[in-house]
Amino acid sequence: MKETDSRRVLGAFLRAHRERMAPPARAATRRRTPGLRREELADICGVSATWITWLEQGRNISASPTALARLAEALHLAPAERAYLFDLAGKRDPAAPLDNEGDIPSDLLNLPSVVTVPAYLLDRTWTARAWNRPAARLFVGWLDGGEERNLLRFIFLSSAARSLIAGWEERARRVVAEFRADYSRRLHDPLVQAVVDDLSEQSPIFLRCWREQMVLHREGGERKFNHPLDGVRRYRQTTLLAVSQPDCTLVCLSPIE
Repeated sequence: MKETDSRRVLGAFLRAHRERMAPPARAATRRRTPGLRREELADICGVSATWITWLEQGRNISASPTALARLAEALHLAPAERAYLFDLAGKRDPAAPLDNEGDIPSDLLNLPSVVTVPAYLLDRTWTARAWNRPAARLFVGWLDGGEERNLLRFIFLSSAARSLIAGWEERARRVVAEFRADYSRRLHDPLVQAVVDDLSEQSPIFLRCWREQMVLHREGGERKFNHPLDGVRRYRQTTLLAVSQPDCTLVCLSPIE
């Protein structure tokens, strides 16, 4: 969506929700327009009526996260509507909670076990929280009984990863670029920052890749492994995001015959 389109969609969204609001109790009973007037909404939010007008008109104006939060509260937006507002404005919601280690529901943790191909579930720090037996067999040194569960630490600090992952250096570089895309949404998350700081100190290669500032989406595609028992194995990777837990990803590897 173009920036001008997102501003226009944001304006229409705000106007529709403003017009759904009940007028203040002190307002006159007969009104030409439904809902709150712009001046009334501005008064509730502590902003100017001109700012509200320009937002609804889709103009290119500054909207801070704090002002957007007041607007969301004044319009009594539901959680999904509030997230939609901040997405359209291109801002981070200051009230968005940080997920804790135990917040992943059991039905999500059980997903890898119902998949027949190698599959594992990553949390926001890219630490494996659940995996199935095929994944444990494939990922020697990571999911087969070791203590290290973080994918990035496995890739950059384990000698087993360099032997297992075909084209290790290029693959490691792309993984860092994919992680940076997630990192931008977690700039103030101490657990995520701890992963970056730890690897920057322990792995010169990670530090070099991190300083390249490359950013990539998780595009999936072919993955090749040199398994110590099964020989060369090729898979097509698919990454799925959970709507209820957007910081969790289910990674599935379908064998390529």
